[in-house]
Amino acid sequence: MIKLNNNFYENISLIENPDDLLVLVNKNHKLYEDFIPNNLEMINLNYAVGKKFLRSDAKASFEKLCEDAKKIGYDIKAESTYRDYDYQEKLYSNYVKEYGKDYADKCSARPGHSEHQTGLAVDVRGSVSDYNDFEKTKEFIWMRDNAYQYGFILRYPKNKEHITGFKYEPWHYRYIGEYAKDVYQKKLTLEEYLKTR
Repeated sequence: MIKLNNNFYENISLIENPDDLLVLVNKNHKLYEDFIPNNLEMINLNYAVGKKFLRSDAKASFEKLCEDAKKIGYDIKAESTYRDYDYQEKLYSNYVKEYGKDYADKCSARPGHSEHQTGLAVDVRGSVSDYNDFEKTKEFIWMRDNAYQYGFILRYPKNKEHITGFKYEPWHYRYIGEYAKDVYQKKLTLEEYLKTR
């Protein structure tokens, strides 16, 4: 059962279907510590900053997206993709140490609560090397309007923080395959979409 407007990090459910294309990983749905997708593949280095991995279906679609974008003069690269539980634990702890728990919870997932562990999420950057400035790039407009054609959705949209639990992240995209068109056209978050199914 998908709950909206839940109290974040309360009543947490452990995810039983982590390989499902529409798996919901958020502040109330947690992956097992030892979950690793079994079909991770490295993205072509032309489309990634260093060695980055996604699930094979997401990887193929992301490479096609990057390739098509390049043909029309856009430069899109994967900055961050699959992260295991331990990596996320360190990342989150560093945010807490540096900025405090409240801030950390707005911009970093606690371990087990990150979509990156599914191998279906990608943080992208464009012609500006800092992905925090992705919204200021020409690539952002193209990605926002076209990513769904490749199976990706903007996962944490503006003004949906009360549903997703995360601040607006113009660089964070999630692969959901054929369902992306519906989510995009209806202007929904993944949480809202799954609630309507």
